[in-house]
Formats: sequence, C-alpha cells, structure tokens
Amino acid sequence: MFKKLPLGKFETNCYIIADDASKEAAVIDPADDFPKIKQFIEEHDLKVKYILLTHAHGDHILALPEIKAYSKAPIGLNSGDEDMLMNAAINMSGQFTRHPVESKADFYLKDGDTLELGSNKVSIIHTPGHTKGGTCILFEKELMAGDTLFARGIGRTDFYGGDYDTLINSIITKLFILPEDTNVHPGHGSSTTILREKHNNPFI
Repeated sequence: MFKKLPLGKFETNCYIIADDASKEAAVIDPADDFPKIKQFIEEHDLKVKYILLTHAHGDHILALPEIKAYSKAPIGLNSGDEDMLMNAAINMSGQFTRHPVESKADFYLKDGDTLELGSNKVSIIHTPGHTKGGTCILFEKELMAGDTLFARGIGRTDFYGGDYDTLINSIITKLFILPEDTNVHPGHGSSTTILREKHNNPFI
C-alpha cells in the first residue's frame, strides 16, 4: 500500500506505506493535519510500526507529536538532523504554528539500513545536501525523496545544514544509480521518475 497526503498550507507530502497482508505501516513526514493521517490509518486498519522523517524541517514535522502520541511508534531520523529536530528555532516549526515542534528521535536512520514492514523491505538512503541528515526512503519502486529531488527541481540549500555541491553529489551518486523506472515522490509537488530527472532536470 502506498498513499500520498498533501498536508498543511505548504501542501507538504506525507506518505503512508504499508504491507497489505500484515497491515504494518510507516508514516513518512507527518507534515500537518493529523486528523487526515489518523483517518486514513483507521479506515485501512493499519498498525503504525515506524514514523520516518526524511529531514527535520518544520513543515515536515508539524503533526509529529500527535502521531507519536497516537501510535506510540518509534521516530526514525538520520543523526545529522537531530539538532534540528530538537530545536524549533532551527527547524523553523515556530514559523508555521503556534505550537513549535521539538522532539527526539527514537532511532537513527543510516545509509544502507533496511527496515521491515511485514514481508516488505524499506531501504534507507542518506542524501545530505538539503540538510545534513537528508534521507530518501525506498519502498519497492516508490522513492520518498523528501526535499532532495523534485520534478525538474532540487531542494533549497540556503537553510541550516544545506550545501549545494553535497546535494548534487547525493542525487548523482545515490539516486541516479537506482533503476530508471523508480517513481520519485518529493516532499512537495508532483511525482516523477529517475529516468525523467536524468534527462530533464535542469540542475543536474
């Protein structure tokens, strides 16, 4: 199962992936509008096993306290973004809400890690550049790219922890080696494929 939920005023994409047989699920980037996330989980009788963050910018974590309290699932984040997750002034969540978000990760996502959802495998790809801990999450042929790679675009690098050269290197060496029919689902906007971005992305 794969579901995209554009949430909040920035229409940040939250993704829910699940094993159809066991109903074990992961919520990726709980961006906002917790009731919408909860509704989908309950409509499909899902069991949230993980809360996974592609990075710790405020528009990707606004519903994090609520989904954590509701599901009791562990929060996974690359350690490079831990300082950002724990500090609302750095993650900028206070700019988007009257309830700034500060949290701790329960476990770290490391490059090459594999998580399990029932009989399905979830692969972790560390792609720094947008942030130090930027991470992409691969589920079958679906790549949740956070703000690393967009349709004909790339993530900003002028925020805390961003670096343009590092981001371009991550895309070329970590993402463009994936099968070209891999679907790329960014943190904002429409989906694309690895093949399309290899040929059409003006930044690469």
